[in-house]
Amino acid sequence: MSESLELRSPAKLNLMLNITGRREDGYHLLETVFQFVDLCDHLRFVVTDSPDVLRVEGNSSVAVSEDILLSAAELLHTRFKVRKGVNINVDKCIPIGGGLGGGSSNAATCLLALNRLWGLELSLEQLAEIGLELGADVPVFIHGRAAWATGVGEVLETIDLAEPIYVVIDPKIEVSSAKIFGAQELTRNNDPLTIRAFLRGSGSNVCEPVVRKWYPGIGEAIDWLGQYANVKMSGTGACVFAAFDSYEQAETVKSRVPEQWIAHIAKAMNRNPVHQQLGLLDK
Repeated sequence: MSESLELRSPAKLNLMLNITGRREDGYHLLETVFQFVDLCDHLRFVVTDSPDVLRVEGNSSVAVSEDILLSAAELLHTRFKVRKGVNINVDKCIPIGGGLGGGSSNAATCLLALNRLWGLELSLEQLAEIGLELGADVPVFIHGRAAWATGVGEVLETIDLAEPIYVVIDPKIEVSSAKIFGAQELTRNNDPLTIRAFLRGSGSNVCEPVVRKWYPGIGEAIDWLGQYANVKMSGTGACVFAAFDSYEQAETVKSRVPEQWIAHIAKAMNRNPVHQQLGLLDK
C-alpha cells in the first residue's frame, strides 16, 4: 500500500440554483446542477507513524482551526481509531469563499485519500455520509460525477453534460453565504424544475438578485462578462462564469478582463479527477 498520495482537488460550478422551500431546521431545499472544472488545488498526503493529523507547508490562508480538510481527517482518525497519522500539504489555486467549493472539494479529497492510505475500505456511500456531516457540497465530490442535486444538495442524480471551456472571474469579493440565505428578500418558494427543463435551457441562480443588491461589485462582473456570453454565478458567489467553444475564444475574453478581477480558464469535467487518480472510475 502506498504511504503517500498527490491528488488534484477540483473546483465545482453550480450551473443553476433554485430554492423550493425551507426545512424546519432552517436549511434550504435546493435544486442545483454541479459540474467540476480543472481549476484544482493540489494536495499531498504522507502517512506518519505518529498519531498526529497535521497541515504542513503549503500556501493555504485558511486558519487551521477552520480548515474543513483537517476536520475531515480528524473525523476519520477519531471515528475509526486510526493509529497512524498524516501530514497534508495544500497548494491552493481555487479562490477561497468564491462559491467554487474548494473547501468541500478538499474535504472530499481528504476522505478519499485517507480511506486508501489508512486502509479503511469504506464505500463511496459511507464516505459520502461522513462527508455530509462536514458540508452539503462534500458528497458530490465523493461520488465524483456531475449531478442534479436536490434536498440540501446531497441527493444526487448523475447527469451527462457538455464539457465546454469556461472563463471564471473572481471579483475578489468574499460573500457571506449565511447573509444571502438569511436575506428577507430571497425567494424561497420557487416551483420545482426538472432535469429535462434544465437541459432545454431553463433555470437560473435565484441568489443572484440578492447578491447584486448586497455586493454590487459582483453585479458589475456579471454584466461585464455578459457582453460575451450567457453568464452565471456559482453558488452564492462571488465567482461568475461563462461557457465558450474553444480555448482561443476564452483566451480572447480573459485578455480583456479588467485588472481589478482575477480570471481563470477552466475546462468542464463530468468526473472528479481524484476518481481517475485513485482508480475509482468504475465505482
